[in-house]
Amino acid sequence: MDDAIIIGGSFAGLAAALQLGRARRKVTVLDTGRPRNRFAGHSHGLLGHDHKPPLDILAEARQQLARYPTIKLVNARAESVSGAIDDFCVVTDDNESLRARRLILSYGVVDQMPDVPGFIEGWGTSIVPCPYCDGFEVAGQHWGLIWSGPQSHQSVRLFRDWTDRLTVFANGHDIPPDIRADLARRNVPVVDGRVTEIARHGGHAAIVNLDSGPHIAVDILFAHPRNKPSATLHESLGLATVDTPLGIVLKVDERRETSMPGIYAAGDLATPFLPSVTVASSQGAMAGIFAQQSMLA
Repeated sequence: MDDAIIIGGSFAGLAAALQLGRARRKVTVLDTGRPRNRFAGHSHGLLGHDHKPPLDILAEARQQLARYPTIKLVNARAESVSGAIDDFCVVTDDNESLRARRLILSYGVVDQMPDVPGFIEGWGTSIVPCPYCDGFEVAGQHWGLIWSGPQSHQSVRLFRDWTDRLTVFANGHDIPPDIRADLARRNVPVVDGRVTEIARHGGHAAIVNLDSGPHIAVDILFAHPRNKPSATLHESLGLATVDTPLGIVLKVDERRETSMPGIYAAGDLATPFLPSVTVASSQGAMAGIFAQQSMLA
């Protein structure tokens, strides 16, 4: 029996494995090799790895984990989870049964792309979600923001640290008059109409086509599509969740433990806001440490 099984081997999962391996705990990491940020050419804001391709960072991390004899990395999907603290059972897609005293869920989320031509093709390059991840490289340029709800108002305020040239695309949303007045006070134009296509012209450039009015070119387009967990294991376990403006995340306490004793969660799967590799790595390390401490005699 393992001390822990980690489901999801991106930044959060590998960070958890590192802490458990250094404590000489036996751990198996199950991963399908499809991290959320695989569309991005570079990862930014991660100390020591700034501006490196995210897949290269993960490959280097896996190589480093190889020096720990108690860590096992397995390319497999967890199909089902059952049991309770000190005796969990995970069945993989190749019908292998694994047992462990603790579980760490870090299988992340998937973004639900809108049915807009050009959106998927530009995701991670000309269309991005996070100014902390990509803002510095396009600071001072013309930014666009596709409005997704009341939370977009905070994005407008946040973006001012990077640029004073911002255009908001309402995209069919009814932006309240008081918010429109505030945007006008900040010299942020609002373009009404629905986005019908996003044309990309190399690098960080996008032309937003609308069902009414002129097409508008921006240097970078920010968007926040809804997302959902990339697996349903938490549903079968009955774990408590939190409904956020962008999707469902797992509810955890200050020790990264979910509503079921012995199960921990980290990364985008349990982060209501600000998804980033730095946050995911930090949370993964915390989950690994607290899971290890919970097994002390």
